[in-house]
Amino acid sequence: MRLDVIKNARLYVSISSAVILAGLVAMVISFQQLGSPLRLGIDFTGGSSLTLGLACGAPNTCGKKIDIAVVRQAIESKGFANSVIQSVEGKDLQGVSVRTARLSTEQRDKLLSSMTEALKQYGEVDAKKSQIDEVGPAIGQQALNNGLLALALSFAGIGIYLTFRFQSDYASFALIALLHDVLVTAGIFSILGLTLGVEIDSLFIVALLTICGFSVNDTVVIYDRIRENVKIDAGATKFNDLVNASVNQTLGRSMNTTLTSTLPLIAIFLFGGATLRFFSLALIIGFLSGVYSSIFNASIFLAWWRSRQTPKISQQPLESN
Repeated sequence: MRLDVIKNARLYVSISSAVILAGLVAMVISFQQLGSPLRLGIDFTGGSSLTLGLACGAPNTCGKKIDIAVVRQAIESKGFANSVIQSVEGKDLQGVSVRTARLSTEQRDKLLSSMTEALKQYGEVDAKKSQIDEVGPAIGQQALNNGLLALALSFAGIGIYLTFRFQSDYASFALIALLHDVLVTAGIFSILGLTLGVEIDSLFIVALLTICGFSVNDTVVIYDRIRENVKIDAGATKFNDLVNASVNQTLGRSMNTTLTSTLPLIAIFLFGGATLRFFSLALIIGFLSGVYSSIFNASIFLAWWRSRQTPKISQQPLESN
């Protein structure tokens, strides 16, 4: 089956526009209700951090390993949902750490009691290895700012690289495709935040950076084939037809790469536990959006742009840098 991306270009771009628009509307509603475009987790808003360590002389001397699911069930049954729960293991430490929204003294005591009760089956809690910390909103805001700065720097670096690798118009449309992927992922999580109470944490920023790398790789493959075909064709074929041919020549690789990357993420989403569930979901959404934007956005916008240039410009071979 041959895919004609140029013939149905308006349909493909309209689908992207509709998804992004829905996400932007959700972000506006979220900003009005929550004060931010997405529902922020305690990594960004600050909160309380409680760590309980077991009275063990060394790792693996406390009996069986702590089951985080058991601790999570005990905590959530007491009303502490959306907490970040992690196993803590060190040279002479074995325990569990819980990060949650800022707690009152009464709430903190209640959480400590439920954690201690859940850990009884694994060993005795050692007060000397336990601690309680308060994370202020300023630290959370700094973490958010650093994450957004990292995302902006990645966009700038990718843009500079693609400008030297191809040409400025290629780089511009690749960045538009990247922005598409970020907006689609963020928009869907904004909708999930409004409907299901899903919060984003620092792993969400990591997911966005990973999505950018994956998406631009797929776009580069298509652009490389377009450049090669332009050189081989030497102006005998319309640029739109060369784009169609290039997309079809790389379509199998793009689909197979996305499939093999997404299948493990689906397994993590289903069986990886609560900590990694939404991280893997963000990657799944971003990877699928990335292959879509590379095929149906980056190539279409490039074809539209080149078709509006003079025939000489639209069919000139690219110089490899």
